[in-house]
Amino acid sequence: MSPAIDDIMQQKLNKLNSLRESGIEPFPYGYHRTHTAREAVANIEANKEQLASQEFVVNLAGRIMSKRGMGKTCFMDLVDGSGKIQLFFRINNLESKYDQIKYLDIGDIVGAEGKLFLTRTQEPTIEVRNFTLLAKALQPLPEKWHGLVDVEKRYRQRYLDLISNPEAKKVFEIRSKTLTAVRDFLNRRGFMEVETPVLQPEAGGASAKPFITHYNALDRDFYLRIALELHLKRLIIGGFEKVYEMGHVFRNEGIDFKHNPEYTLLETYEAYVDYLDVMKMVEEMISSVCQQVLGTMKIEYNGQTLDFTPPWKRIEMRQAIIQYAGIDIEQFRDTESLRNEMLRRNIQFDQSKERGKLIDELVSTFVDPHLIQPTFMYDYPIEMSPLAKKKPGSEHIVERFEPYVAGMEIGNAFTELNDPIDQRQRFQKQVEERARGDEEAQGLDEDFVTAMEHGMPPTGGLGIGIDRVVMLFTNQTSIREVILFPALKEK
Repeated sequence: MSPAIDDIMQQKLNKLNSLRESGIEPFPYGYHRTHTAREAVANIEANKEQLASQEFVVNLAGRIMSKRGMGKTCFMDLVDGSGKIQLFFRINNLESKYDQIKYLDIGDIVGAEGKLFLTRTQEPTIEVRNFTLLAKALQPLPEKWHGLVDVEKRYRQRYLDLISNPEAKKVFEIRSKTLTAVRDFLNRRGFMEVETPVLQPEAGGASAKPFITHYNALDRDFYLRIALELHLKRLIIGGFEKVYEMGHVFRNEGIDFKHNPEYTLLETYEAYVDYLDVMKMVEEMISSVCQQVLGTMKIEYNGQTLDFTPPWKRIEMRQAIIQYAGIDIEQFRDTESLRNEMLRRNIQFDQSKERGKLIDELVSTFVDPHLIQPTFMYDYPIEMSPLAKKKPGSEHIVERFEPYVAGMEIGNAFTELNDPIDQRQRFQKQVEERARGDEEAQGLDEDFVTAMEHGMPPTGGLGIGIDRVVMLFTNQTSIREVILFPALKEK
């Protein structure tokens, strides 16, 4: 700590000790409040004509965010979870207790009882008749005029970010409303919310490098789940026809503006539908959630107007790569030929990657930046989709789509593979790729294949990255801005 902060803390400790010496407990138990700040302001607005002739008394509690004046009068701004209201203290109302105001600092949490009124400048205010210190703050808050601007500190000490920056608090209010609206949408459609294990004996359902831990009671290694998929599809096999889960998944990968190792994933599975049905559900879900949370289907994001109104644009992956990269992947059906074509065109890429990863490189480099308005890219090569069903009449294209907005993929969906023989063969190929050094390749989940052998109905599956949707809804260009406590390097 700096000497200046040490000095401020010492002054606060001296005040705390003085309070205790005078018999005042600086951390009392509980406080009964009758109104929030927002309710008190609304009460003033609704009773303007009666304020002069009738007393409206309230009890509020919150944090002091400014303090000005002293002598025989003092003003403070009190902020609670709903908003802000001004407190007015004067010696005539408080008599000997007025002297205790000198022990109150910005950051302290207080309870205040008093009469509602409007100042000459029409500021909603409480004329305080009594007050109680509820918690003495021993650390100083960030400089009040600029808030907390140090990005690293904002993430490490999110509580300070929320206290100092109303915009940050609004982001997480929108996040909470988004989660609620998604659940409302799915519940109305007859989906059942379920919970599946976070620790799993086999990391499956996606191509990603997992985190590994050890389960002492079972004396075996487990993985933090990288997807929700395989357990949810077990439930489809078991007879639940519409299920979803919104939970955290963990991928031991890099961190950038749209990736965090721990993030919130929504997955839904519905029996007897295909990827076209799921596509329709996605555009209906995102647009209706946007309307419910923000009151519109058109939003501003990073200087652009995005329109979520259905129907969304659709583009086949092969055509998208031809249009934006100038390469027809159907003419390069194996890893070597595609690698050579990319080298010929001087495209920078990791030459150790297999064909599916090379196609993914082409998409992320050339296609993604052009998919600004909500767009579905569909029909993917089988190498990229070990859990998706083949398109009828094709041995190398699967029924898969990904929704894109603002150049960012926000989800993934399939007509789910339900042929256990085909599934085992694809898992075997993944095992071979893992043996060749691909840490993101999936393993063979024998129990899941056994479950499929009991019969899995035709199913449409979906995964949506909730954090990225919230980024769009809150106009944030970094995923860390929408995660309350993002992963960070050691301080």
